[in-house]
Amino acid sequence: MRECKQFYINGEWVEPTSPNDFDVLNPATEEVCATISLGNETDVDKAVAAAKAAFETFSQTSVEERIALLERIAEVYQSRIGDMAEAIRLEMGAPISLASTAQAYAGLGHIMEAAKVLKTFTFDEQLGEHRVVKEPIGVCGLITPWNWPVNQVSCKVAPALAVGCTMVLKPSEVAPLSSYLYAEILHEAGVPAGVFNLVNGDGPTVGTALSVHPDVDMMSFTGSTRAGSLVAQNAAPTVKRVTQELGGKSPNIILDDADLGAAVTRGVLHMYHNTGQSCNAPSRMLVPRAKLAEAEAIATAVTADMVVIGDTAEEATTMGPVVSKVQWDKIQGLIGKGIDEGAKLVCGGLGLPDGIERGYYVKPTVFSEVNNDMTVAREEIFGPVLVMIPYDTEEEAIRIANDTPYGLAGYVQSEDIERARKVASRIRAGNIHLNGASGGTDVPFGGFKQSGNGREWGAHGFTDYLEIKAIEGYGAA
Repeated sequence: MRECKQFYINGEWVEPTSPNDFDVLNPATEEVCATISLGNETDVDKAVAAAKAAFETFSQTSVEERIALLERIAEVYQSRIGDMAEAIRLEMGAPISLASTAQAYAGLGHIMEAAKVLKTFTFDEQLGEHRVVKEPIGVCGLITPWNWPVNQVSCKVAPALAVGCTMVLKPSEVAPLSSYLYAEILHEAGVPAGVFNLVNGDGPTVGTALSVHPDVDMMSFTGSTRAGSLVAQNAAPTVKRVTQELGGKSPNIILDDADLGAAVTRGVLHMYHNTGQSCNAPSRMLVPRAKLAEAEAIATAVTADMVVIGDTAEEATTMGPVVSKVQWDKIQGLIGKGIDEGAKLVCGGLGLPDGIERGYYVKPTVFSEVNNDMTVAREEIFGPVLVMIPYDTEEEAIRIANDTPYGLAGYVQSEDIERARKVASRIRAGNIHLNGASGGTDVPFGGFKQSGNGREWGAHGFTDYLEIKAIEGYGAA
């Protein structure tokens, strides 16, 4: 068992003001894998003060200095990639095959991308006699979730460092180990004292303290729409910038000319990826009514033949548990609601998967004959639960796709790329994927409507960490 009870403040590992132990559970075994301490307002004050002081100097560093820093971070991160994968496996139950690839390498990818973007990023422009410059916004409060823990940390920390901001990170207390390791990596790479600070804690205490703090200039939050709304409310009195990457209920429109076998297979597997714990998961599969029975059969076969549930340390395992008992209970309740409301249970359902006796494992589940008014079609389940919604016309499919308070992602499948593009143009979401395509760390990520505001990843991810200043008469004689 690991002990990670200290916080990282002003370049040092320090004791909490008031120790408040919190056990971190391995969701695959339900056993304690680590103990952290939950911080309080005083710990946040210390971290913010360190970040504010460091901003005076770090904001004035050269682009070349920050490129070199990011490249050192990437080098150290690469040397700890195995440790990062194991931390993620333990804290949130990702199978090692996923933890050691997509999960761990996502953190490295954002660091490398930030360094790449920084080499050509333009921080100023001349408008006649006037100068427009982009400057770091200041001290940033970063609140990150447990589902893609180091991805969400790194896609905030890397651009903030790149443009010259300082920061205080509050990772999820449910999955803090990867962030603890991330702090160790930054320290070893030589990030100046006070530039990066980490305080563990819960949302109501540490999250709120960051959000309301008068010396925090912006908040970047990833998590539920409910919690994101609270962050914005807490930040409002100090009029700080708030960027949010929130929930989703993303449609996957399979048009009538699509290769049904390929489209349904990739849609089902994508839904099961990371045990369904992705905010952009294609959770609503819209299927031509005439092809619904065939789609059900394909989904059943994929679930039976291509999903391996089991020990997260085994390379053969493709699906681990959900992150906690709270999540498991929520998902079970929503599966039960789907059954009660008359959705057709194609496969999966309530309870633990066959052969599993402990851990927060969920049966990979597919519902069909769902209408868009059912609870399972409206609420973000955040587990391996797919709903199939039949439609009769393309117009109806687009209407159903947009009939949601969310707008994070959308998916379109068609053999006719021009048709796919036209449908994509009418879906109100921040990221649209055509025929299974997926962008890299250079493509902006974020949502419409209640899925948030602002964009992360790549050059677009720099924007939220910058203020624009006009210097009029700059070029006058």
